[in-house]
Amino acid sequence: MSGMNIRIIEAEQITNAVAELCVKANTCLGDDIQAALIKARKRETLPLAQTTLDTLLKNAEVAASEKLPICQDTGMAVVFVTIGENVHISGDISGAINEGVRRGYKDGYCRNSVVSDPLRRINTGDNTPSVIHYEFDGNKSGTVEITVAPKGFGSENMGGTAMLKPSDGADGIEDYVIGVVKSAGANPCPPVIVGVGIGGTAEKAALLSKKALLRKVGSSHPDSFWAETEARLLAKINGLGIGPAGFGGKTTALALHIMTYPTHIAGLPVAVNIGCHATRHQTTII
Repeated sequence: MSGMNIRIIEAEQITNAVAELCVKANTCLGDDIQAALIKARKRETLPLAQTTLDTLLKNAEVAASEKLPICQDTGMAVVFVTIGENVHISGDISGAINEGVRRGYKDGYCRNSVVSDPLRRINTGDNTPSVIHYEFDGNKSGTVEITVAPKGFGSENMGGTAMLKPSDGADGIEDYVIGVVKSAGANPCPPVIVGVGIGGTAEKAALLSKKALLRKVGSSHPDSFWAETEARLLAKINGLGIGPAGFGGKTTALALHIMTYPTHIAGLPVAVNIGCHATRHQTTII
């Protein structure tokens, strides 16, 4: 241990990074999502679908130029933190992250949407606490990677988790995923991005489905079996005809991403998390 080169990261660095990510995520549409919206606009033939996509693109352009939120629902801040080997955080990392959310939401003129208790519903006034997920990765030596993903609840409310039977197989997964998206309809502000988590336990599948939303739009699963499953499900979802903002058209979803994990012999957990047309997230490495 004495010869190990430990990098010290001050808590204030974490705070500053999170604050910047909160503002950027809420005001700047991801390049991959913008490209997907432009591609969808070229593919649409229904005039109302074309106009809706034009409006979404114009809204994103104004938000970025004026440094204003893309959507009035600036969400609950979900923060993914990957800590590399040989890193020491000097200070309270969770406190630093929440301070970053507090500052970022104030600096970015973002709506405070978090209540302190699920039933008594008193607003905390600063959009904290955030939801934080920590991972440790020996391949990221000396660094901390932070992703802030503000999650609006128009889309968050439309997800779900099911404990299928192993005998339900691929057909059962497909029926469940398509059923969730069909039931959601226009509520999650389509065209959506669909995150699907399969395997693990109930909470693992749910986390995988949320993480799947962070994958670059246009990418495919590295396993050809799951890549083909993604393509098939996406085609069927776009065949539902829900379309942009629920007005009809060919583009109900921009992408469908699957993440899997080993599971128990007796189970087949499946979770779906739906991201709106903006599916906001930004990443930095310290």
